[in-house]
Amino acid sequence: MKRYIWKRLLHLILILIGITFMSFALMHTVSTDTVDILYDQNGGANEAAAAARRASLGLDQDFFTQYASWVVNILHGDMGNSFVSGMPVFTMIMDKLPATIELMAMALGLTLLISLPLGILAAIRKGSIWDQLVRLLSFTGNSLPDFFIAIILLYIFAVKWHVFSFLGTSSSMLPILPALTLAIAMTAKYTRQIRAVFLDELSKEYVQAALSRGLSYQFVITRYVLRSVLAPLLALLAVSAGSLLGGAAIIESIFLWDGIGKLAVDAIMMRDYPIIQAYVIWMSLIYVGVNLLSDIVCRFLDPRIAAREKED
Repeated sequence: MKRYIWKRLLHLILILIGITFMSFALMHTVSTDTVDILYDQNGGANEAAAAARRASLGLDQDFFTQYASWVVNILHGDMGNSFVSGMPVFTMIMDKLPATIELMAMALGLTLLISLPLGILAAIRKGSIWDQLVRLLSFTGNSLPDFFIAIILLYIFAVKWHVFSFLGTSSSMLPILPALTLAIAMTAKYTRQIRAVFLDELSKEYVQAALSRGLSYQFVITRYVLRSVLAPLLALLAVSAGSLLGGAAIIESIFLWDGIGKLAVDAIMMRDYPIIQAYVIWMSLIYVGVNLLSDIVCRFLDPRIAAREKED
């Protein structure tokens, strides 16, 4: 297990180097930078003032010098300061993190609450009207883009019915609408996965053997089959949690939910390179770290995974 973890950590380092270099290169391919946008918003400025501002931000240096300087600062724990606000990038991300965690927790909770019973129902009632209805809903939910669902929910619950506050983050407002928007899309994927895994387990010999020994159908389902569903379900949860911890950029922007995703979108619009690079690192660490954790948990819950790897 230790060898496996160290191998994955080495992969993490290589992935981080590759991702940060590519994102840094892509940011420098655009024709405008932070200085251009800031001065355009303030009615423009002469070339001398713009050049002085670029020099103060280090934008007058060549690409490799800028990247090397950024890497050295990161290795010393310094993410730099925002080009726009001047605030430390790490502080800005930590300030937005609670709102993102709140949104993630509610979205995943709603997803499990809806998808788990629907997936099990569709598998147990395979071929019935319930199975067909669940599959239709899953297909529909998987086909609709998040922003379209967000607009529909906003129109119904905020504009027409005035059930929820319209937009924004406040101490008295739960992220119900943005969380529901994310949950609808994720539920479609989760339901289909749970149904497929459940059907696969029900067709295995050990289930038939347990039933032939007189064990009740309900006992076999809850004691054996459900446990087999946990491993792929945890893998799905890990990917979803990683994505949501990085911030659901489009949804947070639509609902003006003040999380990390909205911070990243604002930074991209303003060409705020330190925030963008910090966001890239944040997302990379989350994805690789969460997937590593889910792999370890899955290997612990299902020893067959490690056994198959040894055979290969």
